[in-house]
Amino acid sequence: MADRKRRELDLAQLLPNMMTVGALCSGLTGIRFAIQGNFHLAVMLILLAAVLDGLDGRLARLLRSVSEMGAELDSLGDFVNFGVAPALVIYLWDLESLGTEGWAAAVFYAVCCLLRLARFNIGNRSDAEKPKDAPFTGVPSPGGAMLALLPLYVEFTWPEVRLPPALLALYIMGVGGLMISPWPTPSFKSVRFYAENVRYVVLAVVLVVAALASHPWATLMAIDAAYAAAIGWYLLTWRRRRVANTGVEEVVSED
Repeated sequence: MADRKRRELDLAQLLPNMMTVGALCSGLTGIRFAIQGNFHLAVMLILLAAVLDGLDGRLARLLRSVSEMGAELDSLGDFVNFGVAPALVIYLWDLESLGTEGWAAAVFYAVCCLLRLARFNIGNRSDAEKPKDAPFTGVPSPGGAMLALLPLYVEFTWPEVRLPPALLALYIMGVGGLMISPWPTPSFKSVRFYAENVRYVVLAVVLVVAALASHPWATLMAIDAAYAAAIGWYLLTWRRRRVANTGVEEVVSED
Protein backbone atom coordinates (compact mmCIF):
# COMPACT_ATOMS: atom_id res chain seq x y z
CA MET A 1 0.00 0.00 0.00
CA ALA A 2 1.36 3.36 -1.03
CA ASP A 3 2.06 5.78 1.78
CA ARG A 4 -0.39 8.61 2.09
CA LYS A 5 0.95 11.99 1.10
CA ARG A 6 1.89 13.80 4.28
CA ARG A 7 0.50 17.29 4.70
CA GLU A 8 2.88 19.97 5.91
CA LEU A 9 1.71 22.80 8.13
CA ASP A 10 3.37 26.06 9.01
CA LEU A 11 3.74 26.71 12.72
CA ALA A 12 1.56 29.80 12.27
CA GLN A 13 -1.32 27.58 11.13
CA LEU A 14 -1.38 25.97 14.57
CA LEU A 15 -2.01 29.32 16.26
CA PRO A 16 -5.84 29.16 16.06
CA ASN A 17 -5.95 25.77 17.81
CA MET A 18 -3.40 26.96 20.35
CA MET A 19 -5.60 29.98 20.99
CA THR A 20 -8.62 27.70 21.46
CA VAL A 21 -6.69 25.60 23.98
CA GLY A 22 -5.55 28.81 25.69
CA ALA A 23 -9.18 29.90 26.01
CA LEU A 24 -10.03 26.53 27.58
CA CYS A 25 -7.19 26.89 30.07
CA SER A 26 -8.42 30.37 30.91
CA GLY A 27 -11.97 29.16 31.60
CA LEU A 28 -10.76 26.23 33.72
CA THR A 29 -8.45 28.49 35.71
CA GLY A 30 -11.41 30.79 36.30
CA ILE A 31 -13.17 27.86 38.01
CA ARG A 32 -10.11 27.34 40.19
CA PHE A 33 -10.09 30.95 41.37
CA ALA A 34 -13.85 30.80 42.03
CA ILE A 35 -13.24 27.79 44.29
CA GLN A 36 -10.66 29.89 46.13
CA GLY A 37 -13.17 32.74 46.49
CA ASN A 38 -11.48 35.15 44.06
CA PHE A 39 -14.55 35.89 41.93
CA HIS A 40 -13.15 39.06 40.35
CA LEU A 41 -10.28 37.13 38.77
CA ALA A 42 -12.55 34.20 37.92
CA VAL A 43 -14.87 36.44 35.91
CA MET A 44 -11.94 38.18 34.22
CA LEU A 45 -10.57 34.82 33.06
CA ILE A 46 -13.95 33.85 31.58
CA LEU A 47 -13.98 37.19 29.77
CA LEU A 48 -10.46 36.48 28.48
CA ALA A 49 -11.71 33.12 27.20
CA ALA A 50 -14.50 34.98 25.36
CA VAL A 51 -11.98 37.31 23.71
CA LEU A 52 -9.78 34.40 22.61
CA ASP A 53 -12.86 32.54 21.35
CA GLY A 54 -13.79 35.54 19.23
CA LEU A 55 -10.33 35.64 17.68
CA ASP A 56 -9.47 31.99 17.02
CA GLY A 57 -12.00 31.42 14.23
CA ARG A 58 -11.10 34.65 12.45
CA LEU A 59 -7.42 33.83 12.73
CA ALA A 60 -8.05 30.35 11.31
CA ARG A 61 -9.82 31.81 8.28
CA LEU A 62 -7.07 34.40 7.83
CA LEU A 63 -4.35 31.74 7.91
CA ARG A 64 -6.45 29.29 5.87
CA SER A 65 -6.11 26.66 8.57
CA VAL A 66 -9.81 25.93 9.12
CA SER A 67 -10.25 22.23 9.94
CA GLU A 68 -12.77 19.81 11.41
CA MET A 69 -10.44 19.29 14.34
CA GLY A 70 -10.41 23.02 15.06
CA ALA A 71 -14.19 23.21 14.84
CA GLU A 72 -14.60 20.38 17.35
CA LEU A 73 -12.03 21.90 19.71
CA ASP A 74 -13.83 25.25 19.53
CA SER A 75 -17.22 23.73 20.32
CA LEU A 76 -15.94 21.65 23.24
CA GLY A 77 -14.03 24.62 24.60
CA ASP A 78 -17.13 26.81 24.34
CA PHE A 79 -19.11 24.38 26.48
CA VAL A 80 -16.51 24.51 29.23
CA ASN A 81 -15.85 28.25 29.02
CA PHE A 82 -19.42 29.50 28.58
CA GLY A 83 -21.48 26.66 30.00
CA VAL A 84 -19.62 24.92 32.83
CA ALA A 85 -17.41 27.80 34.04
CA PRO A 86 -20.14 30.47 34.44
CA ALA A 87 -22.49 27.94 36.04
CA LEU A 88 -19.90 26.92 38.63
CA VAL A 89 -18.74 30.48 39.29
CA ILE A 90 -22.29 31.69 39.89
CA TYR A 91 -23.09 28.65 42.01
CA LEU A 92 -20.04 29.15 44.21
CA TRP A 93 -20.68 32.91 44.37
CA ASP A 94 -24.25 32.81 45.67
CA LEU A 95 -26.38 29.88 44.52
CA GLU A 96 -24.67 27.49 46.93
CA SER A 97 -26.77 29.01 49.71
CA LEU A 98 -29.89 27.54 48.05
CA GLY A 99 -28.57 24.00 48.29
CA THR A 100 -30.04 21.54 45.82
CA GLU A 101 -32.23 24.17 44.14
CA GLY A 102 -29.22 26.39 43.45
CA TRP A 103 -27.29 23.47 41.99
CA ALA A 104 -30.26 22.53 39.81
CA ALA A 105 -30.37 26.09 38.40
CA ALA A 106 -26.64 25.97 37.60
CA VAL A 107 -26.99 22.55 35.91
CA PHE A 108 -30.01 23.82 33.94
CA TYR A 109 -27.97 26.70 32.57
CA ALA A 110 -25.04 24.44 31.63
CA VAL A 111 -27.32 21.93 29.87
CA CYS A 112 -28.97 24.75 27.92
CA CYS A 113 -25.53 25.85 26.75
CA LEU A 114 -24.77 22.27 25.68
CA LEU A 115 -28.01 22.05 23.70
CA ARG A 116 -27.36 25.45 22.13
CA LEU A 117 -23.93 24.37 20.91
CA ALA A 118 -25.27 21.04 19.60
CA ARG A 119 -27.95 22.86 17.61
CA PHE A 120 -25.36 25.31 16.28
CA ASN A 121 -23.07 22.49 15.12
CA ILE A 122 -25.91 20.68 13.36
CA GLY A 123 -27.00 23.92 11.71
CA ASN A 124 -23.49 24.59 10.44
CA ARG A 125 -23.36 21.17 8.80
CA SER A 126 -26.82 21.27 7.24
CA ASP A 127 -26.98 24.95 6.20
CA ALA A 128 -23.97 25.10 3.92
CA GLU A 129 -25.56 27.90 1.89
CA LYS A 130 -26.54 29.95 4.93
CA PRO A 131 -25.41 33.58 4.48
CA LYS A 132 -22.67 34.79 6.80
CA ASP A 133 -24.83 37.66 8.05
CA ALA A 134 -27.79 35.43 8.95
CA PRO A 135 -29.10 35.92 12.51
CA PHE A 136 -28.40 33.46 15.27
CA THR A 137 -31.15 31.19 16.55
CA GLY A 138 -31.18 31.89 20.25
CA VAL A 139 -28.49 33.74 22.15
CA PRO A 140 -25.00 32.39 21.31
CA SER A 141 -23.09 30.76 24.17
CA PRO A 142 -20.51 33.56 24.69
CA GLY A 143 -23.33 36.11 24.80
CA GLY A 144 -25.26 33.89 27.20
CA ALA A 145 -22.26 33.67 29.52
CA MET A 146 -21.80 37.44 29.52
CA LEU A 147 -25.49 37.95 30.34
CA ALA A 148 -25.39 35.25 33.04
CA LEU A 149 -22.49 37.03 34.76
CA LEU A 150 -24.32 40.38 34.85
CA PRO A 151 -25.33 40.04 38.55
CA LEU A 152 -21.64 39.73 39.44
CA TYR A 153 -20.79 42.89 37.47
CA VAL A 154 -23.48 44.72 39.43
CA GLU A 155 -22.25 43.46 42.80
CA PHE A 156 -18.62 44.28 41.92
CA THR A 157 -19.71 47.84 41.08
CA TRP A 158 -22.15 48.33 43.97
CA PRO A 159 -21.38 45.79 46.73
CA GLU A 160 -24.62 46.64 48.53
CA VAL A 161 -26.71 45.58 45.50
CA ARG A 162 -27.18 41.83 45.26
CA LEU A 163 -29.97 39.68 43.88
CA PRO A 164 -31.59 37.28 46.35
CA PRO A 165 -30.36 33.75 45.57
CA ALA A 166 -33.82 32.61 44.45
CA LEU A 167 -34.06 35.44 41.91
CA LEU A 168 -30.50 34.77 40.78
CA ALA A 169 -31.44 31.13 40.12
CA LEU A 170 -34.43 32.22 38.05
CA TYR A 171 -32.30 34.74 36.19
CA ILE A 172 -29.62 32.29 35.02
CA MET A 173 -32.30 29.77 34.08
CA GLY A 174 -33.92 32.52 32.00
CA VAL A 175 -30.59 33.19 30.26
CA GLY A 176 -30.30 29.46 29.60
CA GLY A 177 -33.78 29.51 28.10
CA LEU A 178 -32.74 32.36 25.78
CA MET A 179 -29.85 30.26 24.47
CA ILE A 180 -32.12 27.38 23.42
CA SER A 181 -35.01 29.57 22.28
CA PRO A 182 -36.09 29.53 18.61
CA TRP A 183 -36.01 33.33 18.47
CA PRO A 184 -33.59 35.06 16.09
CA THR A 185 -30.92 37.20 17.72
CA PRO A 186 -28.55 39.63 16.02
CA SER A 187 -25.27 38.47 14.55
CA PHE A 188 -22.73 41.27 14.58
CA LYS A 189 -21.13 39.80 11.47
CA SER A 190 -23.89 41.65 9.62
CA VAL A 191 -22.74 45.07 10.87
CA ARG A 192 -21.50 47.16 7.96
CA PHE A 193 -20.12 50.69 7.76
CA TYR A 194 -18.70 52.95 5.07
CA ALA A 195 -14.93 53.06 4.59
CA GLU A 196 -14.80 56.79 5.33
CA ASN A 197 -16.23 56.07 8.80
CA VAL A 198 -13.47 53.67 9.85
CA ARG A 199 -11.82 56.35 11.98
CA TYR A 200 -14.99 56.70 14.05
CA VAL A 201 -15.19 52.95 14.57
CA VAL A 202 -11.56 52.86 15.68
CA LEU A 203 -12.21 55.77 18.04
CA ALA A 204 -15.23 53.98 19.51
CA VAL A 205 -13.16 50.82 20.09
CA VAL A 206 -10.44 52.88 21.80
CA LEU A 207 -13.04 54.49 24.07
CA VAL A 208 -14.50 51.09 25.01
CA VAL A 209 -11.03 49.69 25.77
CA ALA A 210 -10.23 52.74 27.88
CA ALA A 211 -13.52 52.38 29.74
CA LEU A 212 -12.82 48.69 30.36
CA ALA A 213 -9.38 49.53 31.72
CA SER A 214 -10.64 52.24 34.08
CA HIS A 215 -14.13 51.03 35.04
CA PRO A 216 -14.35 47.39 33.89
CA TRP A 217 -17.47 46.25 35.73
CA ALA A 218 -19.57 49.31 34.98
CA THR A 219 -18.51 49.10 31.33
CA LEU A 220 -19.45 45.42 31.16
CA MET A 221 -22.82 46.28 32.69
CA ALA A 222 -23.34 48.86 29.94
CA ILE A 223 -22.27 46.38 27.24
CA ASP A 224 -24.69 43.77 28.60
CA ALA A 225 -27.50 46.34 28.71
CA ALA A 226 -26.77 47.37 25.11
CA TYR A 227 -26.71 43.73 23.99
CA ALA A 228 -30.01 42.98 25.74
CA ALA A 229 -31.54 46.07 24.10
CA ALA A 230 -30.24 44.92 20.70
CA ILE A 231 -31.86 41.52 21.20
CA GLY A 232 -35.16 43.14 22.16
CA TRP A 233 -35.08 45.53 19.21
CA TYR A 234 -34.21 42.69 16.82
CA LEU A 235 -37.10 40.56 18.02
CA LEU A 236 -39.53 43.48 17.72
CA THR A 237 -38.47 44.30 14.16
CA TRP A 238 -37.75 40.78 12.86
CA ARG A 239 -41.39 39.90 12.18
CA ARG A 240 -41.92 43.22 10.39
CA ARG A 241 -38.82 42.66 8.22
CA ARG A 242 -39.90 39.10 7.45
CA VAL A 243 -43.33 40.24 6.26
CA ALA A 244 -41.76 43.03 4.20
CA ASN A 245 -39.33 40.61 2.52
CA THR A 246 -41.84 37.85 1.78
CA GLY A 247 -45.04 39.86 1.42
CA VAL A 248 -46.82 37.22 3.50
CA GLU A 249 -47.40 37.38 7.21
CA GLU A 250 -46.02 34.35 8.97
CA VAL A 251 -48.51 32.25 10.89
CA VAL A 252 -47.12 30.96 14.16
CA SER A 253 -48.72 27.72 15.28
CA GLU A 254 -49.31 27.03 18.94
CA ASP A 255 -49.42 23.36 19.86
